[in-house]
Amino acid sequence: MDEETKQKIEETVLEILRDADMTATTEYKVRTTASERLGIDLSRPDCKLFVRSVVESFLIAQNNEDAAATSNPQKEEEIPQAEQPEQDQVEEDVAEEEEDPDDGAKKRQRAPKEYDDEGDLIVCRLSNKRRVTIQDFRGKTLVSIREYYMKDGKELPSSKGISLTVEQWEAFRNAVPAIVSAIKKLEDSD
Repeated sequence: MDEETKQKIEETVLEILRDADMTATTEYKVRTTASERLGIDLSRPDCKLFVRSVVESFLIAQNNEDAAATSNPQKEEEIPQAEQPEQDQVEEDVAEEEEDPDDGAKKRQRAPKEYDDEGDLIVCRLSNKRRVTIQDFRGKTLVSIREYYMKDGKELPSSKGISLTVEQWEAFRNAVPAIVSAIKKLEDSD
């Protein structure tokens, strides 16, 4: 992607974000709106990553402005605080708990997000070849549990795995206690 195209995409995405209701806007909506306005296919992985970086930079700038507004009460005009996007929207960093050495209490710390070569969020690595990712496919959020392989220095998804819609994921998540119980019964019978 050339620099002129990147600049056009960035300007368009920022314009969309400035006018958007941040409680209902998703990265997918921003990307498809920008794609329509520019007449450019932004669904390619390199375009997805670029749009994601512009959106994240915008959100970070908004959070910094909010922090500055709350730390400087003498400002006459208060900047409204952007609400935290939901799971299917552009996500902030994954939180981890860390124990405070002074009082033993747990406090949350943000860990950097990790994306694969396709621009999908890596939720966790099950092994060095298997991982769980969240991806956007044709406007649907999918939870993918998949095996990856290396080709030309890139990690690519194989056909070995499954992609679940949010509804399927929720059904699976609700079945986990029954699965754990069945595993325990099998192990106890051995």
